[in-house]
Amino acid sequence: MFRRTQTTADDSPVSATDPKPAGKGRPTPKRRDAEGRRRQPVTAPKNRKEAYKNLRERQAADRAKAREGMMRGDERYFPARDRGPVRKFARDWVDSRRLVSQYFLPFSLAILLLTWIPPVAVRGQVTAAVIGIGWPIMMLGVLFTSIWVSWKVKKLAAEKFPGESLRGVGFYAAMRALQIRKLRFPPPQFLPGGKPVPPKK
Repeated sequence: MFRRTQTTADDSPVSATDPKPAGKGRPTPKRRDAEGRRRQPVTAPKNRKEAYKNLRERQAADRAKAREGMMRGDERYFPARDRGPVRKFARDWVDSRRLVSQYFLPFSLAILLLTWIPPVAVRGQVTAAVIGIGWPIMMLGVLFTSIWVSWKVKKLAAEKFPGESLRGVGFYAAMRALQIRKLRFPPPQFLPGGKPVPPKK
């Protein structure tokens, strides 16, 4: 009369080695916890020597980055004395011209060589001629060029930038005009004649 009820589900216990049921099976982690696990741990230097080494490496990387920026003409990396539209105008004006004062250092080197290369018998005469004639002429040329460059740049800058400070711009331009073109820093953006410097490949 009474029949045994047949069960369709398996009543046997689940084995520990059975795969996990579908789904994560765990609560979703909070955002701050997930971000904390993604952060790299900061390793403190073990000693003072290692700290100095890390500092030098960072400073070297910063200097390299700043030099690269200056070579590109990025004013963010320029020293304070080279920043601003007035200083840029002075640099471009000087760089776009050939001036007597830029040959001062090569001429000084040539004078030094002339006092040593000739034979001893005529070295005194050459030295007297160079010092008595060549050197005064060069010095007068440099002095005249520096005064003219300073006056000209300051005058043109006042006309072009009426609201900007012109303090020191004349001296700045004259000092740049004394430098050899390839050694000027920041590097020239214009060639003699006013043409822009072609980009390096």
